[in-house]
Amino acid sequence: MKIIYLFLLQAQTAEADTLIEMLQEEASMSFFEILTQGGLLMIPLFILSVLAIYVIAERWRTIENSKMDINTTLNNIESLLKTGSQQRAIQYCEEFDKPLARILKAGIRRLGRPIRDIEESIKKAGKKEVFMLEKRMNWLATIAGVAPLIGFTGTVTGMIRAFMDIQSLQGNVNPSVLAGGIWEALITTATGLIVGIIAYGFYNFLLGKINRSIFELENASADFVDLLQAPSPKKKQEV
Repeated sequence: MKIIYLFLLQAQTAEADTLIEMLQEEASMSFFEILTQGGLLMIPLFILSVLAIYVIAERWRTIENSKMDINTTLNNIESLLKTGSQQRAIQYCEEFDKPLARILKAGIRRLGRPIRDIEESIKKAGKKEVFMLEKRMNWLATIAGVAPLIGFTGTVTGMIRAFMDIQSLQGNVNPSVLAGGIWEALITTATGLIVGIIAYGFYNFLLGKINRSIFELENASADFVDLLQAPSPKKKQEV
């Protein structure tokens, strides 16, 4: 009995040593080598991550570049219009490649027509600028939803692979045999979740900035219409 006990103890010790060696080898692997263990599904996840970074950087830059000093712009345009310089007011708006400047220019071009025509022109220009601000945001939302699903697909395929290995070996398996399937299952899932979380977080963050920009544009457009409807100083004196 002692001989059998010692034999089993040595076998367990040897298996533990083998497992420790495996863990040490895995710990020494580089980050890139770990990602390559995820299988072919890491390719679309990598593409989605690059696309997400591009959309985040491009939208953030667009939103920041769209900002404009609303009060100063309206005051300058009001001063130009009071002097009767409609063309100079249009030229002033053309100096700025900003959503607000393009919206105001559309309204100034309609001066002399009924106020409803001016408001309609401003609304059309505003819809176009809102579309440009929200451009490609649907890409980010799609990435946030698709990336985790691809990761879960890797989980399924990895576990299928692991169970196929168990079946082929008729149950005589050890951790090293199942390592490939487990790597694929865990790495793709983790990568998909990371990409999805980052995309979803920045989608909501950028959407909040876009909504704020839209609110500011709507308020500025309303102030511009009020400016046009305000009576001129001459009319006030006549009254």
